[in-house]
Amino acid sequence: MNDESQEEGPSARLTAPPTREDAWGLLTDYTSGESLLKHALAVETSVRGYARMFGEDELEWGIVALIHDFDYERWPAATDHPFKGSEILRARGYPELVIRAILSHADYSGVARESRLEHTLFACDEMAGFVTAASLVRPSKSVLDLEPRSVKKRMKDKAFARAVSRDDLRRGAEELGLPLDEHISNVIAFMRMEADALGLAGHI
Repeated sequence: MNDESQEEGPSARLTAPPTREDAWGLLTDYTSGESLLKHALAVETSVRGYARMFGEDELEWGIVALIHDFDYERWPAATDHPFKGSEILRARGYPELVIRAILSHADYSGVARESRLEHTLFACDEMAGFVTAASLVRPSKSVLDLEPRSVKKRMKDKAFARAVSRDDLRRGAEELGLPLDEHISNVIAFMRMEADALGLAGHI
């Protein structure tokens, strides 16, 4: 991993709008854990799916989603994440739109969610993680045969993925202006399209 001072130096600044390659490089500079990398990919997949649905910039939305937790492995405390990341992004020359969206996905950041991108990132962050967990406990270990009713059933089980706030899952759908069932169905459908990359193709 590169030293933080190197990451924030002038040579690290973008000379053009960030590409997905830039974002992936940043993510892997700071994150080595497979589960966090797969989570980043799952959220990216889900957010990109909504970008297509809403007619928005799929690349831009995907970059935000891919790096939304890039600083979490090094600085997981709420006093640091996503604040450390936002400092690094600003030093690298990432657009304020990207930085603001990432800050807004944490309720405690003080940055209120306003744009459709910000609401979508929040809605997909927890749901993508929950759908992943629900897929991996299936006999098939796959998202390909996961149905929305199974996800809703798991939501009622307080012992399952207890770290995931059920209120956040419901609030995410509300912020998108969608029924919870529809949001769950959408995220499952988006993730099925990238099941192999997400490690969720299983053995059906």
